[in-house]
Amino acid sequence: MRTRVMLFAAICVGCAVALVSLGAYLTVRGNLYQQFDDNLIERATAAARSPMVSDEFQRIPSAFLVSSDIEIGVLTATGRMIHPDNSSPPPFGDRELAVAVGSAESSLRTDQATDTRVIALRWGPGQALVLAQSLGPLKQTLGDLSLVLFFFGGAGIVVATAAGTAVARAALRPVERLTSATERVARTMDLRPIPVSGDDELARLTHSFNTMLAAVAESQERQRRLVADAGHELRTPLTSMRTNLELLLAASREGAPALPEEDRREIEADIRGQLDELTQLIGDLVELAREDEPRTEAERVDLLDVVERALDRARRRAGEIEFETSLQPWVLAGDPAALERAVLNLLDNAVKFSPEGSKVRLALRQLGDGTAVVEVADAGPGIADEDLPKVFDRFYRSSEARTLPGSGLGLAIVKQAAERHGGTVYAGRSPEGGALMTIRLPGLPG
Repeated sequence: MRTRVMLFAAICVGCAVALVSLGAYLTVRGNLYQQFDDNLIERATAAARSPMVSDEFQRIPSAFLVSSDIEIGVLTATGRMIHPDNSSPPPFGDRELAVAVGSAESSLRTDQATDTRVIALRWGPGQALVLAQSLGPLKQTLGDLSLVLFFFGGAGIVVATAAGTAVARAALRPVERLTSATERVARTMDLRPIPVSGDDELARLTHSFNTMLAAVAESQERQRRLVADAGHELRTPLTSMRTNLELLLAASREGAPALPEEDRREIEADIRGQLDELTQLIGDLVELAREDEPRTEAERVDLLDVVERALDRARRRAGEIEFETSLQPWVLAGDPAALERAVLNLLDNAVKFSPEGSKVRLALRQLGDGTAVVEVADAGPGIADEDLPKVFDRFYRSSEARTLPGSGLGLAIVKQAAERHGGTVYAGRSPEGGALMTIRLPGLPG
């Protein structure tokens, strides 16, 4: 990129210098030729008006005797050129003869053979005064001018190339730092931010890259916490299961004391419960991992249908718990399966904490500000004030919930689904004293 910037600067300056030099050369050339012609015409007019001197052969202008840088002569209508003996005759042709004959008042032309500028003026009957001046000095001046313009133009291009190189190095230094940083990240996975200086486009690019690094670091930290928390949660049921299995294996060895039937049944029930706990935990982990995956384009979701399907599934495993519903239509764009899983988790959580014969209230209502809420309230023991901000964290379980089955991931799945649809979740207390879980989602009335 540095080479391209340098070449671009050199080409731009070279084109500008070439245009300026060409314009200057053409302007000076036109002015010099115009001054040359004006001077030649002035001298020819002065010679034509000068007094005459006579000799024994012809009459000639006295200006002939003082001319040194021009050739001068009198051309007759017969084509005879009269000129001073100590000078060369000026060139002449048809245009000068036309002036001598009287068919033209004057003529001015360039004679290519002698590289002179030739002017002819009416001198008298049957005669024309002809003056010729060499273009050599003028062309020498123009040649010198072209060399000067070429030299200074070349020097300007060299200076511009050097300046372009310096500017490219200074301008691309942040790009080099950014490149080095990306290579460092790829090589070491070190996600520290890059120092930012200035406020130009490259500084904004560095800010964007730092934002990306921060997002990657946060994602890695979330994954690390998830793995650590999952390992911690898996350790307890696995340890308990291993202990129970070792008891059963020890009791089945030859010569070992027999295990009472009641103890065996309790151990087998513990193992089944631990397997169920592991199955639910693994399923919740898989669900969280699936929620973190990038999604394709969203579809139109009728939230009322989603809530009713989740309610039907919750009723089949609710036992003696009844549901009281108040549902209004609501439409949004999103993933119906994720939303149904979130509502079902809230309903299952409410059923788990509700006493037998109580009711769980389910409401879907519009707030009038472009959002609607799904509220699930139970009549259980409720959530302590210190636990309210933490109930949606992964693997967090309140003191009341630690004695009940569960993985501590259900409400985390609810929060993740709500945030992916542009909504929020929050927990509170229901009028009955139990927990009130709320999902707030944007959308439109159905």
